Amino acid sequence: MNQAIIDSKKAVVSEIAGKMKEAQSTVLVEYRGLSVAEVTELRRNLRAEGVEFKVYKNSLAQRAAEEIGADELVKDLVGPNAIAFGGDAVAPARILSKFAKDHDKLVLKSGIVEGKVVGLDTIKELAGLPNREGMLSMLLSCLQSPVRSFACVVKAVADAREEGAQEEAPAAE
Repeated sequence: MNQAIIDSKKAVVSEIAGKMKEAQSTVLVEYRGLSVAEVTELRRNLRAEGVEFKVYKNSLAQRAAEEIGADELVKDLVGPNAIAFGGDAVAPARILSKFAKDHDKLVLKSGIVEGKVVGLDTIKELAGLPNREGMLSMLLSCLQSPVRSFACVVKAVADAREEGAQEEAPAAE
């Protein structure tokens, strides 16, 4: 085999391994049977949330998975696969699951979430979570609730003292 070809394959393996390491979430899917229009729609949905969707040769993806210690992925890297890489731990799973509900030819397989290889069940659990902004909103409302309650209690105490002071004032005359 030509050295240039070997070098280019090594570069692709390094690229895949780098993306798997850097991504918060990597989801492996089989897309057999999807039309070009459906794949284009899926790519558009993923791109809108900053998720990269790529098709690689399985042998190169297998080597990359082994290189980063994700040997459990190798068994799923058969058939026509694509890999979604997301900077958000939830986005790839959520978008792909939603798309798979409407397009039964898209099959979720497995993935890597924050450096840990996960199966289909975990990916489905992640799919049920809101996006990053939704989670931050939920956290903010949880943090805000006790502060709001405390503010209401302080205001009620202040109002009660003010009323008590006003009632005492006429009696002093």
